Order: sequence, then structure tokens, then C-alpha cells
Amino acid sequence: MKLYSMPSSGNSYKVRLLLALLGRELEIVDVEDSSPEIAAAKQAGRLPFGKAPVLELDDGRLLPESNAILTYLGEGTDFVPGDAGDRASMLGWMFWEQNQHEGVIAVRASLRSYENRRHLATPERMAELLERGHALLQIMENRLADRDWLVGDSVTLADLCLYGYTHSAGTKGGFDMTRFPGINRWIARIAALPGYKGSGA
Repeated sequence: MKLYSMPSSGNSYKVRLLLALLGRELEIVDVEDSSPEIAAAKQAGRLPFGKAPVLELDDGRLLPESNAILTYLGEGTDFVPGDAGDRASMLGWMFWEQNQHEGVIAVRASLRSYENRRHLATPERMAELLERGHALLQIMENRLADRDWLVGDSVTLADLCLYGYTHSAGTKGGFDMTRFPGINRWIARIAALPGYKGSGA
């Protein structure tokens, strides 16, 4: 298999993190934002939705969308709960991550990080994203205040999915993470998992 991965993207990182935790190695093709490599991958039809990550399967099929890739790679592993209710809860958090969390936490970080998006970072827009982001992080904090993981008694794909952008929400997004001690403990637990690799690895 081959993974088309954007090094600076939390969506790509969470796939690389799962692979590291599973001890699986595969070819990784870096396709950074606005790079010749991503342009070439698009031209070659390797990015069906026009963005990374994309997992190219052994039979040539292309699987886009980070959470779909997590679900594929997580099949049959301990990162997917055996209980149907817990699996549904895990998927609920993963849907929420893409529908709510990513569109605020990741967007604010991107407006601060990518030079070609700085013109969109108006004071009003950044203030709105900050307020909305703190509210979304509070939802996670409420869940993690008295429990180790988002679902059940062990780490699942839901945790890895939300870790992708949450672990850097303070440094990249400018969110006040001192307000979320439960999240900070959860971040530390994930970073302590055997096989863990940081986003720069």
C-alpha cells in the first residue's frame, strides 16, 4: 500500500500515527500544500477529492478521507471496540470531528500557519474561530474530565482521530489549552502509547 500524506496536515498525521501504533510500514508520498508533488498527484488522479490523505491499496483502489482510512486500517484491531454500541459511539466522535471540530480547530491553525491563507485571517474571523474552538474543546473536556478515553476503557480510533488537531490546538491554533486539564491528560496518555510517533516524525 501507499499513503499520499501532507506532512503539515493533522488529517494526514492521524493516519501516520495509527500506522506507527500498529507497527505497520508502507510507502509514504509527501504531498505538501502548494507543492509540485501535490500538483503531480492531482494530475495523475491519485487524489480523488483533490486533497490528502489518500491510501492506495495493493489492488490499486484509492481510499480518500482520513477517517475512512482510519476505519479501514483499524479493522480487526484493538482500536475498534467489539461492542456495537461502543463502535457506534466511536464513529459518532469521528463524524463530529470532521463535521464540527476540524472545521474550526484546524482552520484557525491553517490561517496562522499557511502564508497563502493569511489574508483570510481577519481579526473578526480569528476571534470567531477562537470562541467557537474553545466551545468545541469544552465538549471534549466535559467528556474527558473523569475518564481516560472518549469511548470505553481503552484507546480507540475516536481518540486518534481527534488527537490529530487537538494536540497542537494551543501551539498552532492559539487556543488556551490551560482551560482543559482533562484534554491535556488525554494528550499525554496518547503520547505515552507504545509505538507513538509525533507529528514531525
